[in-house]
Amino acid sequence: MTYGLSNFVNHGRVVGLGLLTAAAIAVSAAAAEYPDKDIKMIIPFGAGGGSDTLARTIAGVIEEMKLIPVKILPENRTGGSGAVGYSVVAKEKGDPYHLATVSVSFFTTPLLGGSPVSYKDFTPLAAIAQSPYIMVVPTSSEYQKLDDLKKTPRFTTGTTGVVSDAALLAKMTSNALGIQIDSVPFDGEGEVMAALLGGHVNVGFLNPSEAMAQMKAGKLRPLAITSAERSPAFPDIPTFKELGYGEILHTQLRGLVMPADVPPEVVTYWEGILQKVATSEQWKKQYIDRFHDIPDYVDAEGFKQVLERTNARYETMMKELGIIK
Repeated sequence: MTYGLSNFVNHGRVVGLGLLTAAAIAVSAAAAEYPDKDIKMIIPFGAGGGSDTLARTIAGVIEEMKLIPVKILPENRTGGSGAVGYSVVAKEKGDPYHLATVSVSFFTTPLLGGSPVSYKDFTPLAAIAQSPYIMVVPTSSEYQKLDDLKKTPRFTTGTTGVVSDAALLAKMTSNALGIQIDSVPFDGEGEVMAALLGGHVNVGFLNPSEAMAQMKAGKLRPLAITSAERSPAFPDIPTFKELGYGEILHTQLRGLVMPADVPPEVVTYWEGILQKVATSEQWKKQYIDRFHDIPDYVDAEGFKQVLERTNARYETMMKELGIIK
């Protein structure tokens, strides 16, 4: 049989449509089967720390609620201030069977040149909670409220390492109030607390889980919290925003990422899973009520924007401190 040009084109369209239909069916089938094997949850830090607790709690709630047909296998891969673990995940480009949680080192280690990968090498899935910071002073301090700090031109605060959220907030608060808060680095959170309670530093920026016990014991006085709205766990602590300092807004958003280039349907799948976790009684009881974080589900696109803004903040701070150029 002889084909004219129009017949050839029409035949090509039929074949092309057939191939596209077959491809769509294949993609649909693959999506319907996901996940069909266990998923690794890489924890870039040691057992017992904040990242470890977050990752294992998420995995535990998902298993308890039977939200996925496979297991999540937490695995600690320590070293290089998070660089080792995050590199393990990033190198699995396009593989939807590797997960990781986000931490401060997710941003700062790459900016310091200590990691071959950065936030750009990951696919944001969703966030499920936020950890705000509470600015506190010892109860023996003369400062009763935030604006009282303006009476004194210079203060000190303790931070874990040179680059931390406490250092970032000290810089932001200094700029907003027109004072100087110098950051003094310590080796761990315990040393920071001891220095604060001992009067060796003037103010502190602490996560709710760190501040709660000492506030209840009457040893620390809260001045403000860095969330956009008051925390349900601390309804009497005003936000910086309501005190007139809306630029002081910084929380550590708790969420999950995968390697770059995972299929869009996988992102949608995990958005749904994490939304169920974030709104569950299990999550509230096992994480929110325990660590006094704020429940806050953010979808993949919103989480991506937060990661970009957070990285930009750390970069600016580190340049201002002369840590990077």
